[in-house]
This record gives sequence, C-alpha cells and structure tokens, in this order.
Amino acid sequence: MAAHPNASTADRRARIEEMRRAEKARERRNRIITITLSTVVVAGLVGFGAYVLDKESDEKAQEVASAKAPIRDEKSWDPKKLGRNHPTTPVSYPMKPPVGGDHHPVWMNCDGDVYKKPIRNENAVHSLEHGAVWVTYNGKAPAAEVKKLEEKVGKTPYTLMSPVEDQAGAIMLSAWGKQVTVDGADDPRVNQFFTKYVQGPQTPEPGAACTGGTGQQ
Repeated sequence: MAAHPNASTADRRARIEEMRRAEKARERRNRIITITLSTVVVAGLVGFGAYVLDKESDEKAQEVASAKAPIRDEKSWDPKKLGRNHPTTPVSYPMKPPVGGDHHPVWMNCDGDVYKKPIRNENAVHSLEHGAVWVTYNGKAPAAEVKKLEEKVGKTPYTLMSPVEDQAGAIMLSAWGKQVTVDGADDPRVNQFFTKYVQGPQTPEPGAACTGGTGQQ
C-alpha cells in the first residue's frame, strides 16, 4: 500500500523543523562562546593594562625613592663656593675631574655624547652647570665596563663621557657639586646618580641647552 502523500509532507516538515531547531541551538551556542571569549579577552586586556600601570607606577616610585636616597660614598661641595664666571683662560680646579667652578663660555655638547679623547675641563664644567652628568674613566677601567657605560650615556640626554687619565678612581661620575667613584657599569649607584642628578635639583641652569656647544676633542 502506497504511503499517504500527507504523511511524506509531514515528515519533511518535521525534519525541516528539527534542522531549524538545531541551527538555532548552534547559533545560541556560538553566541555564548563569542560572548564568553570576548569577556575573557576584555578581562585579560584590563588585567594586563592594570599590570602595566602597576609596573610603571612601581618603577616611578622606585625612581622617586632612588632620587631621595643618599648615594654611598658620594662627595659633595658647597654650590655657593663654586664660581660661575666665564673666563676664556684655563681654570685651576681643586678636584679632579672638576664638579663646578668658573668655566668656559661654551659648554661641551652633552646630549649623550661619548668622547674617546680627553676634553677641556672648562667646557665640561659648563655642561655640568646645565644639569649634565659627566662619566669619566682612566686606563684602570675594564674595557667591557667602559663599553657598557658608553651605551648608557649614548641613550641618555644631558650626559657625556670622556677619559681622564689622572683621576683617582677607575670610573667616576660627576654632576655640579657632586661626585662618586663606582665599581663598574652595573654598580647600582650608576643608575641612582643618573636618576638623581641628570637635570637634578643641583642644576644651576636647569633646561639650558646640551647641544649647540662644542664637540671638539
């Protein structure tokens, strides 16, 4: 006996309806998965952003703390006793390298400048007046340490570096009225000195140029 045509139509409609329900279920699952993934991604981004902000905040706090903390074995001179006249003749300084005093009218370029040969004290002192940190070394400084310091100076505005053969320490850092001898490039006092004195509160002329001076060696 042949199947009733209405029965075949009903079966097809039932199958179509079942397929529609299955499709709707898949769409619902996909929406749920999409929303869940989006939530996870957003939460991850928020968490990462918070982590970055916390990390930056911690680093800033460490910089502030470092700038306030005293530097071990640092020597200081009374800034009121450091002359600031501009003679064009050689100046005799009581400390080596000099950390301040009368100096040449033209400053030594100090925008991360690394000088391979000795430079004039009088020009370098003018750079210190503008808030620069001067890194100096002699023949006792290991070549590897000198290279590391050259890289650090090279990427730090308001710094300069040069050899000073007759200085007391192998590696010394100087700012206006401030000086310290360090053990090497990784000595924590290097970062501390830079943080504290590159355009630091000791600067007689903050914001003054470190370019446009002289770069002659």
